[in-house]
Formats: sequence, structure tokens, C-alpha cells
Amino acid sequence: MEFEVESCDLSTKDYKFSSVPVLSKELSYDDFFRTYMQPNLPCVIENVTTDWQAHFKWLNNNNKPNLDYLRSQYGSCDVTVYNCNEKYFNSQKTEACKLSHFFDLWGQDSSKFKYLKDWHLKNTFKNDDFYQVPVYFASDWLNEFLTENNEDDYRFVYMGQAGTWTPFHADVFNSFSWSANVCGKKRWILFPPGEETFFKDSLNNLAYDISDVYKTREHFELVQNPGEAIFVPSGWYHQVWNLEDTISVNHNWVNGCNIMKMWRAIEENLASVKKEIEDCEDMDGFNSHCQIMLKASFGIDFFRFYEFLEFIALRRLSQVENNRTEILFHGHSLGVKHATFDLVALKSVLEEFIQHCDVPKIFNSDISKPEKLLQKIRDSVKVY
Repeated sequence: MEFEVESCDLSTKDYKFSSVPVLSKELSYDDFFRTYMQPNLPCVIENVTTDWQAHFKWLNNNNKPNLDYLRSQYGSCDVTVYNCNEKYFNSQKTEACKLSHFFDLWGQDSSKFKYLKDWHLKNTFKNDDFYQVPVYFASDWLNEFLTENNEDDYRFVYMGQAGTWTPFHADVFNSFSWSANVCGKKRWILFPPGEETFFKDSLNNLAYDISDVYKTREHFELVQNPGEAIFVPSGWYHQVWNLEDTISVNHNWVNGCNIMKMWRAIEENLASVKKEIEDCEDMDGFNSHCQIMLKASFGIDFFRFYEFLEFIALRRLSQVENNRTEILFHGHSLGVKHATFDLVALKSVLEEFIQHCDVPKIFNSDISKPEKLLQKIRDSVKVY
């Protein structure tokens, strides 16, 4: 399926709702793009997983997890399991084990708070088509970059019994996320950007569990049913509970609609790093050291962020210059107009990136490289 947008307008519109909309799978990509993704608003889409192989193979006749089948296919895989009863800093204590061991404990009292998260199943079994990326979420620069370069990805499987949960958080890199239930139900509480500040202490530490206090602030609450996919926009903090034994497929993703939000988050985290070690500002290599700390704390530094931008930009430039449709890693086709939209977004971010005071210091003579890339993009999208 080809996904496309009709123009390259990067503006958003003011759109208010009293509850998170539940939408039919007949929703068009363009409507989703303009009404939810571009304005950064959540929604739920029905019947997303009902034609997946996971729906037919991973579930038993009662639409519960078919542990025997899953064990036979993936039992030797290494997984990370979170103990939902044991706090570790602002997350939960983890342990590594084989999937077969996780299933050995399934259903026992000692395991009812064990939650398998962040399992990179698709990256491990690249030819296993147990799910398809819904077209609404197909513009995924982050996983396009990582999969094309044979690196770890942000495509995950989660499995947990009723009662397992995820603490209050926002997603990595200020990214979008989508989560689709193969089986089971989840309860979500979501907060619009800015509301999270009311759940921080005097040291700016984020609350671990907001279940007793969330009603004091603006929020949206919903139950996600089997087969449904939820779209969680950038910067929307949330807390999630499994109401039943649940399996879900989740992606974190970035594209032209939220790449500026990712860049602003990187800037903010660098500023925090600098403040933390401001006493060392006069030392040799201060800016390089800050980049090392930025990567350790946020997961990406300026160098890696530029590599990411450059990779997407060169692909989109080639596509637009040759006026061709591009088949992406998940099988959907990216249209030329959408590629042009991507280039317009890249131009805006690169302009800010190059103007950041640290870029000349850490790139040295290589600053000409991002400047030349920016000029190529400007030439390509000059009509916009």
C-alpha cells in the first residue's frame, strides 16, 4: 500500500476532544495524518491485528496466549522481564532469562507481576511476518534508519499477565509510539504535554506511580481492547496497566511530524548535562565530554543525530530527484509528495541544528558537510 500526503504544509490546527477517539480501520492515511499525527493528538484504531499471523497462531481458541506454540517457536530467545512489584530507580527491576523460563512461571503467584517488555522479536526473526505495520504508522524514520543499517531497532513485543503495568513515563527520544493488542485489554492514562511537570518533586524527579493522584490534572483515560492500536503522540506522558493477560506489538518512531520535537528534546538534555557539570566548563574537551554524557543519558548525541538526518535526507533527495515511489522496510510504499514533506521537515531541523552553538565546536571542519546537505535540500524543496 502506498501512503501519501496531499501537500507539504507543516502547520497544525487547534483540535479539542473530551475523550480519546476510537476510529474505524477505514480511516484514511491522510485523515489520520492531518487530524492526529500532525497536531500530535492521540487516538485508537479498531481491528488492526485481526488479520495478523500473530492473531491466528499466537492465540488459543479462547483468544488467550498460546504458550505452547510460542514456546515451540521462540522458547530459546533471550528476553528481559520486569518485576512490577519491585521499583528500581524510576523503573522496575529487571532480569534476563529465556522465554521458555518466563513461560514456565506463567500463571504462578510468583510470576503474576512479571512483565516481558522490549523484546526485539522482529529484529531477531527478520523473515517472520507475525504482524504488519499499519499504514498510519508507516512513516517511521527511526526504524527505517536502524533496520537498513542492520542495527538494533525500536520494534517490540510485550507480554504480561493481568496486573502487570508500566510506570509513568514518556517515550524515548520524545518519539511517537503505537501499541497494538494481539490479545487482552490495557488501561491507559495519558497526559497532554506540560501536565507532567505537576508530577515532579522539588528535585525534578518524575513520579513513579500516578494512580492515586492523576485525577488532579488534565488527563485522558481509556481501555484498549483486543485488536485495537493506540497512537501515543510525542511528549504525552502515560501509565499503563494490563487488565487481562495481554500480548502487544509496539513501535517507537520519529518522522517529519515530530523530528523537531526530538531535536528540541536533545537540546534540552544537553543543556541539563552542561548544567550538571558546569564547574568543569574550562577543561579541555568539555563539549566532547558533554556529548558522551548526552549519549549515555538520552541515548543519542549530536553526531548520531546528524547521521540519522543525513541518512533519511539522502534517501528522500534521491527519491524526489528521480520522481519514484520508494518501498520501505515494512513493505509500504512512500510517495513522492510525502518524501517532499519529509525534506521540508528535515530542512527546518537542519537549519536549527547548524545554528546550535556547539555544532561548530564538535564538528570542526566537518561543519561544511551538514551545510552542504542543507543546501541540497533547499534546492530540492525551494518551491515550498
